[in-house]
Amino acid sequence: MDIKLIKTDADYRAALAEIETLMMAGADTPEGERLDLLVTLVEAYERCHYPMDLPDPVAAIRFEMEQNGLTPKDLEPMIGRSNRVYEILNRKRPLTLKMIWRLHQDLGIPAESLIKPHDKSVTV
Repeated sequence: MDIKLIKTDADYRAALAEIETLMMAGADTPEGERLDLLVTLVEAYERCHYPMDLPDPVAAIRFEMEQNGLTPKDLEPMIGRSNRVYEILNRKRPLTLKMIWRLHQDLGIPAESLIKPHDKSVTV
């Protein structure tokens, strides 16, 4: 199995092309093992060259709401009364440590997203 590290953009594109040809490979076959190795190498290359930034707190909360069909009313146990929930969702008030902890605990939102500063450029 001749696999090498992905060091250049050309290596990256070649690995992606090969992954595409191996997508239907069985798990316990030489092709399946090659696919697993290539995917691991591509993921490592992408982490270094195309890092993804975590969303800001409000974007993370809104995403969780959308994914789980939640309403602002559903956030009240974690954030407080409805006016407080709307202040948070409209970026008028930052999250408190207690809110961050409850949102992380109850909804599984990554704490790293919840502690980021609000992105003031995002409008609702």
